[in-house]
Amino acid sequence: MKKIILLLLIAVTGISYANIKVVATTTVIYDLVKEIGKDKVMVDFIARGDQDPHFIDVLPSYMIKLRNADILFRIGMGLEMWSDQLIDGSRNSNLKVIDLSSNIQKKEVPNFKPDASYGDVHPFGNPHYWMDPENARIMAKEIYKALSSESNRDESYFKKNLDNYLSELEKKIIEWKSKMAPVQGKPIIFFHASWIYFAERYGIITSGFVEPKPGISPSPSHNAELVQLIKSKGIKIIVMENYYSDSAPNQLARLAGIKVVKVPTAVYGVRGINSYIEMMDYIINQIVQNIL
Repeated sequence: MKKIILLLLIAVTGISYANIKVVATTTVIYDLVKEIGKDKVMVDFIARGDQDPHFIDVLPSYMIKLRNADILFRIGMGLEMWSDQLIDGSRNSNLKVIDLSSNIQKKEVPNFKPDASYGDVHPFGNPHYWMDPENARIMAKEIYKALSSESNRDESYFKKNLDNYLSELEKKIIEWKSKMAPVQGKPIIFFHASWIYFAERYGIITSGFVEPKPGISPSPSHNAELVQLIKSKGIKIIVMENYYSDSAPNQLARLAGIKVVKVPTAVYGVRGINSYIEMMDYIINQIVQNIL
C-alpha cells in the first residue's frame, strides 16, 4: 500500500525520487555518478579526496554503506585492495560491483610477478587512469550502462545526462590541450607513479620520481642523483599528490632550487575542488603557471 501511495504521489506531483543506491570508492567516481544519475541516484563515497586511495581503514560504517547499496563502483586494477574486505563484510549478496577499468587501455602492466622489492607495483598495471580526461569519458559511459541496467525505465534520463556531461567534458578537453601545448616536451619530476596517463596525454617527459620505487622513501643517494638530473635537464618543478607528505620533495626542491607543485588528484582534495572538471582545471593551471 505504501508503495502504491508513493507512486501516486510521484505521478501527481511530478517529484522524482532516487531509486538506485550507489557507493563509489573514490570522489572522482562519486562526481561522475552524480553527473549521470542526478536525482535518480543516491550516491556516497569511501575514500575522501585528501586520502591516499591505496590505503583506507576498513571500518564497520563503510560496510554498512555497502550493505544498503545496489551498486559499488571502483577504479579497479588493484587500487582499492581494501574494497574486497568491505564487500565481504557488508554481507550484501545483491550488491553489483562494477570495475570501471574494464575498457581502459592499461599502462605499465608488469611482464613479471612483482614482489616487495619492487615497491607498491600494481600487478594489473597502473590504476591512475582517471588522470587522463579521455579516460573519464570511458568511466562515464560505464557508469551510464550500469545505472541503465539497474533501472531500465530511467535509461533515457541517464543518456541525456551522459550526453550533456560528455559535451561539457569535450569542451574542457579541447581547452586543456591548448593550455598544455606549451608544456609538451618539458621534463618534470613527479613524487609518485600516479602520472603516466596524464604525462602521456600531454606529452610531458617524466624525468624521474621522488620515490625511487612506488611507496619507497628516497635515500640520500637517490636525492643526490635527482639533484644532478634536475640541473642537467633544467627541470623547474616537482609535481606531487596533496595527500602525501611534502617533506622529501621540499628537501629536494631546496637542494635543487626548484618548486614543489602540490595538487589534488581527487574531487574535494582541496577546498573549492568540487568536481572532476574543477580538479583537472586546478592541476593544469598549476603546472602551466609554474613551469612556463
